[in-house]
Amino acid sequence: MNHTSSIEVQHVSKRYIDDPAVAPALDDVSVSIRHNEFFTLLGPSGCGKTTLLRSIAGFEQVSSGSIHIGGHRVDELPPYKRRVNTVFQNYALFPHMSVTENIAFGLEMQGLERSAIPARVKEMLALVQMEHLARRRPAELSGGQQQRVALARALAPKPDVLLLDEPLSALDLKLRKEMQVELKRVQQEAGITFIFVTHDQEEALALSDRIAVMSSGRILQIGTPNEIYERPQHRFVAHFIGDINFLPGNLRRCAQNGGLFQPEGMPVEIPCNPATALESGAVQLAFRPERSKLVEPSQPHHLQGVVETVLYVGTATLYQCRLSNNATVMLRENNEGSASARTVGSSVAVHLPPHACLLMEA
Repeated sequence: MNHTSSIEVQHVSKRYIDDPAVAPALDDVSVSIRHNEFFTLLGPSGCGKTTLLRSIAGFEQVSSGSIHIGGHRVDELPPYKRRVNTVFQNYALFPHMSVTENIAFGLEMQGLERSAIPARVKEMLALVQMEHLARRRPAELSGGQQQRVALARALAPKPDVLLLDEPLSALDLKLRKEMQVELKRVQQEAGITFIFVTHDQEEALALSDRIAVMSSGRILQIGTPNEIYERPQHRFVAHFIGDINFLPGNLRRCAQNGGLFQPEGMPVEIPCNPATALESGAVQLAFRPERSKLVEPSQPHHLQGVVETVLYVGTATLYQCRLSNNATVMLRENNEGSASARTVGSSVAVHLPPHACLLMEA
């Protein structure tokens, strides 16, 4: 076991139905989460991320495998004997108590000396910047303010790990983005491990030190936000994180420039830098909409097509183009204050720099 880690999950599986024909909720999951790390479990509904979080908390008993927190095995311990706290989607604040009383409640249940509680509550109010609202009750607070109180209450007993189960999902978009900044600040100032569950890719990229992308009860890839976005190791990861285009075709290795990719049904070849593990033959070329560029048609080593849809989204314009082999791709160009010269029906070429091309198994 790695004693520098805050949490070690080793070969954990969870079955709700003891039937080999039914897929497990968690399927041989192993992960090490570091001290003071903001670690995110990311994936679609039903992928197992909340089950893994609840297993760490002790709300679910694992079917096999082990969980260690701070070097101690905890998978057979009840939740109250694990030095973790959880912030849920529903903040579960006591409506009849003030902000101060809500934060103090957990400390009282923990048995902290009464004389020490006011100072700890004051510290938590300062951490979440709620000193001026200390006497208010939950009904008098906004959603973002309630979220801060729930966070302060969970942090007050000084857990080794804070588990967060989509705590921002009930907030509107603008407030959610503001609270992302606050959540990251609180984690850095509190100096403890946060394990965050979300299905929001942008949220995961913005907040995380590392991300585990999950699907069907398994972890497909663990990495920094940059690694997950720039170098996805699975088609699912590439597709789930941000927008991306896929083109089937064939790779031909070339000693001079790494390789040439020929899209299915097109005579053009695209210079690329293939991963060493891929051999010549059928592959998938993937590229992000913002990494490609629309240029004038009929240029060599470019994809030829026609603009089908133009979507203005403020900071950028999105173009859906139909290529000459009938495949469609999406491209994104940043707006610079002037109207786009490209209109529906325009003939264009798509330029793909070699560094923008991700090649994956077909």
